[in-house]
Amino acid sequence: MISSEQRHVRCGLHPSCFLAVALLLIPLAGCKVLAPIPIPVASQQIAPELVQSNDPQFEIGQPQPVIDGIGWVVGIPDKILLWDRRVDRHKISEETILATADYLEQNNLPHVKVRVNQYAPLKDWKRLTQNKTVAWPWRYTLGTLSVAGETILPGRIVGGDHFNPFTQTIHLYSDIPAVALHEAAHAKDFTRRTYQGTYAAAYLFVPLWHETLASQDVFAYLEQQQDVPAMIEANRILYPAYGTYVGGALGNFVPNYSLPIYYAAVIAGHANGRMLSQQLQ
Repeated sequence: MISSEQRHVRCGLHPSCFLAVALLLIPLAGCKVLAPIPIPVASQQIAPELVQSNDPQFEIGQPQPVIDGIGWVVGIPDKILLWDRRVDRHKISEETILATADYLEQNNLPHVKVRVNQYAPLKDWKRLTQNKTVAWPWRYTLGTLSVAGETILPGRIVGGDHFNPFTQTIHLYSDIPAVALHEAAHAKDFTRRTYQGTYAAAYLFVPLWHETLASQDVFAYLEQQQDVPAMIEANRILYPAYGTYVGGALGNFVPNYSLPIYYAAVIAGHANGRMLSQQLQ
């Protein structure tokens, strides 16, 4: 959910600038920015080869204490950023898996693979070749780069829950149901698109649009389920995560202030999510 660019923003501003920007953004807290709006699906574009596969929809990586321990440590900055030690935990509970499975079933997404703390680049390369819903020029350019990136920088070490539209695969490393549902919502969004490769390319330039749709769908889904505890958790996690994208987008307009804007947006997200959660209690 948090891009590598956002993790490594650099700025040499005085801390007072950061505080000033934070004071400007925090009063916006309490607004229901991510309104519960389900992603409308009129039709679905699904590659038959992915549905006909004999592989299970969920594949769980074998426990690797040393590797997973390294991954847990590498994920500490994101744990602090979202203030949740389950981020990049590399040990996923049954609760998170079942929540994801229920969402995929209710939204008719049988073709979506979920790799739970698993490193399987060869299998993902095969899925890339099978995913004919993405035009081949996109599959063998951006798609190839995406699988290569997952190979060179394995999420099992560097973390980073994400959905890869070129392989129709969700990669989970955090034990947070709201995060898993968010990635599944991306899958739902892409599946309704006719030009999925173009839509994936657009994410490189305007990720905030994709992230907004996915988060809004999660809140709509949880509201429909009348799952108040899950809604409280989603407020607490998805709002600061959304803040990373808002901060990144705003920082592009004023590069010299990118760092204070970025962290101020995250703080505002935390404040907003907690205020909304209090309304549900």
